[in-house]
Amino acid sequence: MKKLCTLILIIAGSRAFGQDSLKNFNYSRNDITTTGMEVLGSWAIINIGAGVAGWASSAGGSNKYFYQMDFLWNTANLGAATLGFKSARKNLNKQLTAAGNLKEQQKIEKIFLINGGLDIAYIGIGIYLRHHGDANNSNELRGYGSSIILQGAFLLLFDGTMYNVQRRNGSRLRRFLEKNQVTFDGRRVGVIYNM
Repeated sequence: MKKLCTLILIIAGSRAFGQDSLKNFNYSRNDITTTGMEVLGSWAIINIGAGVAGWASSAGGSNKYFYQMDFLWNTANLGAATLGFKSARKNLNKQLTAAGNLKEQQKIEKIFLINGGLDIAYIGIGIYLRHHGDANNSNELRGYGSSIILQGAFLLLFDGTMYNVQRRNGSRLRRFLEKNQVTFDGRRVGVIYNM
């Protein structure tokens, strides 16, 4: 009877500690994402305003097309930031199992890593457009290319920073899971055994 009571206390204690800690990791991941989406959304709003003002006041040349692309590109950025913000806010207090937390953490890290690769492609496309704009005396290609280089560079910095911060959070989660090998999700008790 004494052993059974001890086992129940250990499981109950690990449940309270483990679930609270797992909830903290989930909260942290989504809080980081929420903050990142606020930064991306702010960048987008500033660039939409600058794009509209620059486009409207531009007398022509490549500046007109630079501001036009700035406006269009950041309209998409604002949409992505809004969707990402809403999703992260919705999931802030969600309670996940250890496996669910790990899966979501790996997913967000992968998203920012893939986005970083896309950002490099954007910069390359911008350089290509600007080069062809110079070669063909096209203000449109020069302006679009310059804008895409700027936006790609910002997004590379943004996605690189987000990946590093999320990766650090993921490393803490993985260390926590290695140290706390008894899990409880409210219905089932599990023991992780490393072979």
